[in-house]
Amino acid sequence: MTLITMEKDGFVALAKINHPPANALSSKLIEEVDQLLTKVEQDEHVRVVILYGEGRFFSAGADIKEFTSVESGEAFSKMSANGQKVFERLENFPKPVIASIHGAALGGGLELAMACHIRLVTKSSKLGLPELQLGLIPGFAGTQRLPRLVGVAKAAEMMLTSDPISGEHAVQWGLANHAFDDEELMENTLNFAKKLANKSPIAVKHALHMLSYSKNQSFYDGVEAEAKSFGEVFGSNDAKEGIQAFIEKRQPTFTGK
Repeated sequence: MTLITMEKDGFVALAKINHPPANALSSKLIEEVDQLLTKVEQDEHVRVVILYGEGRFFSAGADIKEFTSVESGEAFSKMSANGQKVFERLENFPKPVIASIHGAALGGGLELAMACHIRLVTKSSKLGLPELQLGLIPGFAGTQRLPRLVGVAKAAEMMLTSDPISGEHAVQWGLANHAFDDEELMENTLNFAKKLANKSPIAVKHALHMLSYSKNQSFYDGVEAEAKSFGEVFGSNDAKEGIQAFIEKRQPTFTGK
């Protein structure tokens, strides 16, 4: 792995996303999340994983410039389905994964965090799904996980306005578990992780497996539909305009075509 590095503190693995400048969620980073899970799954000396970002952000969104190299809506749907598969593995992982969020978790970065079992944030961090600002929609199961966490009305507000919410509001809305001052985040995350690591790994594994039954078939139907819509939206003129406007750092002009 080159974009994710890992060190251990007792039974806790600290996995750091190091993809400057914004830890953008590229296809390579998603691949390395999958590799990380493979690496720690059979390691009996790892009982809990902390996922955090180097620098100013947890992950400030998907790698938009990578989108310009995608040639078709079908390829875009395939990219979406691949990310969904990895994030589903993450959510169903037999060891607790904690997202420790500072700075920002936006777009794909928030979708990654939502697939983790626990989200600990700084009070000032920004969490959101701004894809509609680019003429796109979330594509890594964000349209399905967000309403499960915050409710349909709040999810609609976050997606349709593209406005992020603070870490404090994320806790109030059910999107995050706890919010801390910036300088206290990692210490509290590590203490939280060590509390989980003291539990029986067998019991923890089964408890996490039981949580997976809270998702019914409509969730998986929605995820499949999201991947299809992700590709269809990508083929629109509005999506091309939104991506180009982002690259040129200007406001997009959407026409509905």
